[in-house]
Amino acid sequence: MSSSKYEQYFHYLGENVVIPFYEKRLEKLKKLSLKDILQRKNPYLFKAKNIMTAAEFVESILMAYLSSQEETIFGDLLEKFALYVSYIEYQGKKSNFKSVDLEFEKENVYYIVGIKSGPNWGNSDQIAQMRTNFKLAKEKLKNNGVNKEIIAINGCIYGKDNHPFKTHIELEKAYYKYCGQDFWEFISGDNNLYREIITPIDKEAKKKDEIFKIAYVGKFNEMTQEFMRHFITDNQIDWVKLIDFVSQRKSS
Repeated sequence: MSSSKYEQYFHYLGENVVIPFYEKRLEKLKKLSLKDILQRKNPYLFKAKNIMTAAEFVESILMAYLSSQEETIFGDLLEKFALYVSYIEYQGKKSNFKSVDLEFEKENVYYIVGIKSGPNWGNSDQIAQMRTNFKLAKEKLKNNGVNKEIIAINGCIYGKDNHPFKTHIELEKAYYKYCGQDFWEFISGDNNLYREIITPIDKEAKKKDEIFKIAYVGKFNEMTQEFMRHFITDNQIDWVKLIDFVSQRKSS
């Protein structure tokens, strides 16, 4: 791939992936409240981990919550980058079919692609539903006049799968699973793109991270003080109060 094409991709990553990622996570951090997070977390788990201080408890729930949110945010933004790459290379377009994010034609084959963050994204029921949706998408495309071979792809932004062809007794439900390097090469034709995209991510992250860290420390201190007001008794975590807050039924 030419250096100018990399520059084009790097610019997109900086402006449309990294910057929005930090903006969205900062926005979510500012809106967080201790009680909202507590209601989503399992208090028994934190007791089992023998957490004993307010600061340790707040750090654990705050990091766990942010981590789950961040993976979703960043995965959605990288999916848009994948669509952008496919558009530049193969005039790919966003799909409206269920379980399908991307459609494009390459070497006289019509591809329908469902994009996920990593390879371990779903249980057996979710995968079965994806297969069914792939089959339905193929049928609709054929009815709409697509007369080329249609191949379904489950593309994963990171990871690997050494056995990409996923067979099925119904041929129309078979698909390929391309992960990591294989996926990025598939949509771009570039064997090294999966490595190259780390460069602009690193560059922009260094610019934005300091602002986020300052906000994080402020939120951490705020929540720790609130936790101590409500859930500390005789200088110890009051686990009964905490469990009641999370799980006690409302009085009638």
